[in-house]
Amino acid sequence: MKKIILISLALVSFALNMSAAKVITSEKAKLVGDGKTLNTVVLQATIDKLSKKGGGTLRFSPGRYLTGGILLRTGVELYLEKGAVLLGSTNPDDYEDLMVKGTTNKSHNDVYSLALITAYQAKDIKLSGEGTIDGQGREVALNVDSLYLKGIKKDNTYFTRLHRPREMVRPNLLSIVECENVNLQGLRFKSSACWGLVFKKCVNLTITGLDVLDRDYWNNDGIDLVDCQHVVIRDTYVNAADDGLCLKSDRAEDANDDILIENCQVESSASAIKFGTASAGGFRNITIRNIKVKDTFRSAIAIESVDGAYCKNILIENIEAKNTGNPIFLRLSGMRWGKRYGTMEDVVIRNVTCEVPFERPDVGYDMRGPIENTMVNPMPSSITGVAEAKVKNVLIENVTLTYPGQASKGIRYIPLWNIKTIPEEKKSYPEFDMFGELPAYGFYLRHVDGVTFRNVTFKLNGEEFRPAFVLDDAANVKFENITYPKGYEHNQIYQAPEEEASK
Repeated sequence: MKKIILISLALVSFALNMSAAKVITSEKAKLVGDGKTLNTVVLQATIDKLSKKGGGTLRFSPGRYLTGGILLRTGVELYLEKGAVLLGSTNPDDYEDLMVKGTTNKSHNDVYSLALITAYQAKDIKLSGEGTIDGQGREVALNVDSLYLKGIKKDNTYFTRLHRPREMVRPNLLSIVECENVNLQGLRFKSSACWGLVFKKCVNLTITGLDVLDRDYWNNDGIDLVDCQHVVIRDTYVNAADDGLCLKSDRAEDANDDILIENCQVESSASAIKFGTASAGGFRNITIRNIKVKDTFRSAIAIESVDGAYCKNILIENIEAKNTGNPIFLRLSGMRWGKRYGTMEDVVIRNVTCEVPFERPDVGYDMRGPIENTMVNPMPSSITGVAEAKVKNVLIENVTLTYPGQASKGIRYIPLWNIKTIPEEKKSYPEFDMFGELPAYGFYLRHVDGVTFRNVTFKLNGEEFRPAFVLDDAANVKFENITYPKGYEHNQIYQAPEEEASK
């Protein structure tokens, strides 16, 4: 209720301000929509003029408006008519850190510094219409790569693994940072060189009816929320080469709080719904519901606290996932980058169906997700903490999971008496396959206290030698109305004896 009231009041104020604001057309602003003329200077001057006069709308008629990075200012709306395209320049030199202009701050020098559209400490901003914002990301990223390969740019921190350009030298589509009353509605966003739509420390953010296609380069996220408050995202489609809907927390003193995501569709070559991996502060009071997931390489639902973040009061419900590599992945540690252990408690995941294929879910995709462990049997869902920080008070309810089966001891085999050999991986990057081979086909639990499985149904499309559940250092785990595949009704829960449990 708090979220609805705050955002409703913000939208009323926003609408009143916009209704009285000035409208400038692209023709009046003398913007050129031929797809060749660079409009950056004129476009920025028009935005600055509107903001200085109390705000207003810049309305783009049909055409292709080429531009480098621009800074969206307080009170300004960009409205793109059907057929209007805001087209990102493919020249890397047309993007710079706009957040430091006019301030005393030094360069941010991080993944938020470069973007096609940046907003920093602005209020009452809006992007809307039926048009498209196209970053031409692959061309931008390859041009960035060429500058360094040819020695034109020199920076020892430039390359990351596999010699791909790092995030901080590739522009996002949007970087909206420390802004208040932000509204995005109806637009199509496509082709970022880096992440797609990034919102950091924003308050009162509403996203409705977007179409986000971000599959141009190797780690194109769809929508990222970083330490934001009072957020509503609904009726939005995301197709991303990396995580689809992703919540992150960058600083120990910040958190994502009071967030509703509903009625969305996600496809991803990573995870569809993800908390982390940046997880320094917290995630609380978050509801995600009515989400359809398909053709997703990693997890349908991934909640990860590996840098000290707390995860509390989280509800995820009504999730339908088809052709997805892993249903549920909950991971708590804390010592990857941070100096404290995190917490994960009061998490409810209910009304979920997920169908896991035997083959890769992203076969045929141009940007297929990377594989670390190639010689493993199909992965189960998992809920894992560490001995120093256990996952607590989790409810898994009304869940139907269809697994591929077809596991073979000739591929990998961990005897149940030897599960203590499964690595802890306290400082590793979290993914559902991070532990390698696991001895369960349904759920693997380690270092948990208080997990309830209620009305859970398993289905198998092939034979399995592993039990449905394996528990290691797991206290207060309840099983209520569990349905196993025909012929697999017995010996489906293995609880490691205390002397065998991981230390």
